[in-house]
Amino acid sequence: MSIRLVIFEDNETLRNSLVTLLGSSADYEVIGAHGDVLDVEKVMQSTRPDVVILDIDMPKLDGISAIPLIKLIVPEISVVMYTQFEDDDRLFKSLCAGADGYVLKKNSPLKLFEAIAEVHKGGMPMSPAIAQKVLNSFRDKPKPKHKDYLLTIREIEVLQLLIKGYTVKYIAAELQIAYETCRSHLRNIYKKLHVQCGKEAIAKVLEEQIKLIR
Repeated sequence: MSIRLVIFEDNETLRNSLVTLLGSSADYEVIGAHGDVLDVEKVMQSTRPDVVILDIDMPKLDGISAIPLIKLIVPEISVVMYTQFEDDDRLFKSLCAGADGYVLKKNSPLKLFEAIAEVHKGGMPMSPAIAQKVLNSFRDKPKPKHKDYLLTIREIEVLQLLIKGYTVKYIAAELQIAYETCRSHLRNIYKKLHVQCGKEAIAKVLEEQIKLIR
């Protein structure tokens, strides 16, 4: 079954190119393409897509502000930010608002294809430069009085890979541990951070600038 997509992009040329590019694959079905997010709630209610591709810089209402509105209508919709911005402020605001992936327009379109597939499987894909920014922020800007959630070294390793957008399967392969062992580590991480899923865990790490090194 194809992944149903809605695109929000104010650049008409790019928007049409995305519709053509994604529509040419049997894996995707573009069911909507819009130049702004002013009617995002109505669009979500009428289309209920699997994945939303969302630009940040749009007229009247920016893409980041639209994320909570999308999640409110259909929480399980995955949102991939597709943007030219790679500054820390917009990146962190997007992820904390509930974005499921963050891909830069300057990267190959293949990265967008990969990101859509990853978020649909529960991953959290980011362009390599963006993933590095997130990890650097943990190392360079620890909060002075952050809480110690007593994460083990292995749990930190798992969380670092989760932040890079790895799925459970790929985290297990990277760390050379069993799939169920990896899931067990994730459950322990969620319990310690008092969250319900990977997206909430990453948002909490960003908000509290939890130090991911020991």
